Amino acid sequence: MRSIVIGNVHMDLGAGRRGVDMGPSAIHLAGLKPGVQSLGIEVAETFALGVRTQEMIESGDEHARYLTEITRVCTQLADRVEAALEAGHLPVVLGGDHSVAIGTISGMARYWRKRGKRIGVLWVDAHTDVNTPDSSPTGNIHGMPLAVLLGHGPPELVALAGDRPALDGRNVCVVGARDVDAGERAFVREVGLRVYTMSELDERGTALCVREAIDRCTDGTVGIHLSFDLDGVDPQHAPGVGTAVPGGLSLRESHLICEKVAATGKVLGLEMVELNPVIDSENRTGRLAVWLLMSALGKTIL
Repeated sequence: MRSIVIGNVHMDLGAGRRGVDMGPSAIHLAGLKPGVQSLGIEVAETFALGVRTQEMIESGDEHARYLTEITRVCTQLADRVEAALEAGHLPVVLGGDHSVAIGTISGMARYWRKRGKRIGVLWVDAHTDVNTPDSSPTGNIHGMPLAVLLGHGPPELVALAGDRPALDGRNVCVVGARDVDAGERAFVREVGLRVYTMSELDERGTALCVREAIDRCTDGTVGIHLSFDLDGVDPQHAPGVGTAVPGGLSLRESHLICEKVAATGKVLGLEMVELNPVIDSENRTGRLAVWLLMSALGKTIL
C-alpha cells in the first residue's frame, strides 16, 4: 500500500494578505483524508508546524519581510519532508503561502542528492515567483521561493538545500503564468527558466504544453514534484486565493495537469498552497484542492 505524510504549514508571513494560514484546515475540512484513503493510500502521519503570527514578531527587513521566522519554519519543514522520504512515505504539504515550498523542496532535494539524483519541479502558478529582495516590489517572500530554490535570494534560505541550490533550472517548468514583474522577466531570461504562460497554453494547447513540461522535469531526474499554487486556477473556479489573477486555468486544465503528473509514475511529492478561506465561497477552493490532490495521487475518471 502506498503511504503519504501530510504536513500542515499554517503560515501567511510570506504573503501580503492575511488568511492563507487557515488553508490547510480548509483542505482537511473538504475531506482530504477520506479522499486519499478511498484511493487505497495510507495516511501514515499528519503533522502541523507552529508559526508565530505577524502580531507576535517584527517584520524586519522591508525587502524580505519576516525572513527570520520563515527561515525557521522552512528549516523545520525541510527536516520533516526529508524524514518522511527516509521512512518511505510521499510528502504532501499544505500551505500556507508559497514560501513553504522553500522548505518542502529543499528537504526533498537533500534526500535525493544523497542518493546521487536530482529532482524536477512542475510549478503551477499565476506568477513565476522568481523575485529577489533586490527586485521585489513588495518584499513579500511568497514571491521569491522559486528564485531561492534556484540559488538566488536570502543566503539563509538558499542554504537550506545544502551546499548547492535545490534545483537545476533545466528541470523546472512554470505553468499558468500571467502576472510577471519586470525583474522576474529579466530573471527568467537570465537563467533560462521555461515558463508556459496562459497565452502559450491557449495558442498551442494545454495538453501539448504540459507534456513538454513534464518531459523537461523528468529529463535526467529521479522524478517530479508538483507545487500547485491555487491562484494558477481561474478565480471563477478558485475564488479563495490571496492574489487572484483573471484568465487562469480551467477546471479541466487543472485536473489534466495533475492527472498527467500522476501518469508518469514518478511523483516525488505534492504541495497545495495559497488557499485563503477568508475570501472563499462555501469552501469551493478547499474542495477543489482536494480534487486536484486526488488527481495527482492517481484518481482517474475510468
